[in-house]
Amino acid sequence: MDYRHLGRTGLQVSPLVLGTMNFGPRTSEADSHAIMDAAHDAGLNFFDTANRYGTQPGETEEILGRWFASGGGRRERTVLATKLYGAMGDWPNEGKLSALNIRRAADASLKRLQTDYIDLYQMHHIDRETPWDEIWEAMSVLRQQGKILYAGSSNFAGWHIATAQGAAAALGMVGLVSEQSLYNLMSRWVELEVLPAAEHYGLGVIPWSPLAGGLLGGVLAKEREGVEGRGTANAEGIEKNREVLTTYEALCEEIGEKPADVALAWLLTRPAVTAPIIGPRTIQQLNESLRVPDIELDDATLDRLEELFPAPFPKGSNPAPEAYAW
Repeated sequence: MDYRHLGRTGLQVSPLVLGTMNFGPRTSEADSHAIMDAAHDAGLNFFDTANRYGTQPGETEEILGRWFASGGGRRERTVLATKLYGAMGDWPNEGKLSALNIRRAADASLKRLQTDYIDLYQMHHIDRETPWDEIWEAMSVLRQQGKILYAGSSNFAGWHIATAQGAAAALGMVGLVSEQSLYNLMSRWVELEVLPAAEHYGLGVIPWSPLAGGLLGGVLAKEREGVEGRGTANAEGIEKNREVLTTYEALCEEIGEKPADVALAWLLTRPAVTAPIIGPRTIQQLNESLRVPDIELDDATLDRLEELFPAPFPKGSNPAPEAYAW
């Protein structure tokens, strides 16, 4: 496994992130533990979760916590990322990014995860009502207490990243080291401003939904074969994109690669991207993704993918402001 640095940090992580959103709702605890063991055996060390994941908020973190508690160096071998923001209850201050919720949410996650520190603590969404000096002070306290090592964001706009980094610099803090964004061949909006901001500030980008909810996972071939398991791809999404997906799957067949693997391999060629998130429900799905870091897409294939799934700005142009100005 060729490990990568997470953005500008010295932290080394695997080129694929094990996403755990399915653990609990769609994958049993026993199978979840087996998948995590298999991920370690394959060299994956970067695991992502969130405090709200699960049939009930907190369930998925608890599944990870019991796996860590089973010993065998599981926690020590894992770069653990979790998130806060969404409400964990109906009472005031049980969500968002107030200093009070940051403190309480971190302590609650640590308890559920059965660990004394979180490697990457991510803000799941921008909080438009809490000032950055309050957020960074609360994060600084957690870091001084040894409860978190790095801070990251998720679903931020480019200007949110810039504002966060400016506020952190004014306080003499490291600030954000990563941004977790919706990013795939079919959704490239982050290339306008988020990726340039991440590159400028040295953030590692962690794409979520890299297969566009299953649309890029060979959904048409599965449809023809009567195979279940299209991810979250729905009939409307398939019909709306049938023409481009037909061409895409034909291209993948031509180069001898599975559509899901091509979509993931493409992300690993993108600027600022550290590692996309895979969310296997089974060990088989995990194993099918493990060869992705070894896939090399040649220039001709990349050009054809660019034609099928163009960037959100004119060909030959640049991201903002040239994308919509000059």
